[in-house]
Amino acid sequence: MESSSPKWLELARELFSISQSGLTYCQNEYDLERYRRMQDISAEMLEDKTGLPKETITQVFSMQSGYATPKIDVRGAVFRDGKLLLVQERADNRWAMPGGWADIGDLPSAMAEREVIEESGLIVRAAKVIAVYDANRMEPMEFFHAYKIIFLCELLGGELRTSHETLAVDFFDPAQLPPLSTARTDERMIAEVLAHVQDPARPTFFD
Repeated sequence: MESSSPKWLELARELFSISQSGLTYCQNEYDLERYRRMQDISAEMLEDKTGLPKETITQVFSMQSGYATPKIDVRGAVFRDGKLLLVQERADNRWAMPGGWADIGDLPSAMAEREVIEESGLIVRAAKVIAVYDANRMEPMEFFHAYKIIFLCELLGGELRTSHETLAVDFFDPAQLPPLSTARTDERMIAEVLAHVQDPARPTFFD
């Protein structure tokens, strides 16, 4: 699948990734200065196209250190009586499967389970990896490259409740979904989730 990111964003990401890796491993002061300038160019490109202050962009970049690698987003697909669990995100008032950025040191499955309970109040067990997506080939993910892992989860207990990240929580008929927060959950992901529910032997989708 082709990337859905605009070309300027792809180039700015690539420049930043090269500069970040260069600043991590390079020992030559002249080359270090060139990599710093490359990072500045990347920030200036983004400032020009987005209108965000260069200082803000540079601050976001500074959150990444070491060799440049993709970020990981995990999502939990939970069903009850044929309906899919969705949470309404405070960030955009739209709906998504519960999830978020993975934390260092956590198992991917444990991260999905924790995100579900934190965002919805439900206790689940991650039972199967449904799909691994290159998220930037679905919808651009801010300035970073990201992978998305979706787990099919077994509902064990708990009670529906909101969190500091969610405005509402509910189960929805897949044929009657609310407006989706498409950077987090889109119709293609939900179609893959439903296909795995209908066919438990379906292999994990990737790419």
